Amino acid sequence: MDMDSFKKDIDELIGEFAKNELTTLADMKRVWLDRKFSYIYQASPSTKLAFFMQSLFSHSIDYMIGNDSLSHRLGGLYCLYCLYEVQPHNPPFRVYISLGQLKKLKVLVVDAKAKGINVVPALVKRMLDRNTFLFGAVDLAECSAVEKVNQLQEVQNARIQTANEKLFNSTPIESYVNMDLGMAIDLDSLKKMSSEYAAAKGLAIQEASKVIDVEDIEHISKSKELIGDVVEKIADDWNAQKEIFYRQTGLEEDEGYDRELERLLLENNQDDDEETDEE
Repeated sequence: MDMDSFKKDIDELIGEFAKNELTTLADMKRVWLDRKFSYIYQASPSTKLAFFMQSLFSHSIDYMIGNDSLSHRLGGLYCLYCLYEVQPHNPPFRVYISLGQLKKLKVLVVDAKAKGINVVPALVKRMLDRNTFLFGAVDLAECSAVEKVNQLQEVQNARIQTANEKLFNSTPIESYVNMDLGMAIDLDSLKKMSSEYAAAKGLAIQEASKVIDVEDIEHISKSKELIGDVVEKIADDWNAQKEIFYRQTGLEEDEGYDRELERLLLENNQDDDEETDEE
């Protein structure tokens, strides 16, 4: 997907903001509205939306953490915020940001506070409070960040598809009775992923606390059960219920229960067919 024209639009937006050395969110909103910039989403693709959104976010972040003037950096932050807020997607795409980029955002907050631009720490706190960011543990190039987000989305979609197939497809009963839920959803990978994300989120809040008041949002990184642990409990319960089923029915996994059930069902169907023919 060619993102050059979209990036050029962002370049021109931030360029106009910085040309006049503007510094406030109100200034950016005025420039944004004058340029009717929300129409950028009118040209969004019908596929690869994660790639599209993360490319827009990433280009804004490049300005936000760059070495240009304070107006350019603030323009990047404000553009990122506006892109997130006006996006037409529900639930919204969250902004991938690495811990290295977050540290540079911290520098921007410090610089803005020194200039008396108090909207910046308030805005960053609002973004953290609203869970805007998807924190990464390592610095990634733009394409790598997009690929990572796509991979996460593909894994999620694949698991949903697998669950749907197991629940609704006409398959032998053994696929339900004998299924190991932990293996079916790649539990080890899910636990590793959720642990890494929780650690990254905790570090992100810790970094943010150095420049803004995070007392109201510290709960984001605390006292929440990891999704991997939740799924593991579900998997354990699934397997426990399966064992109870075997004990209560006197069946074992190798007794061919599904074949016997299918045989009985076929016999019943044949009896029904014969009764229908007699009528």
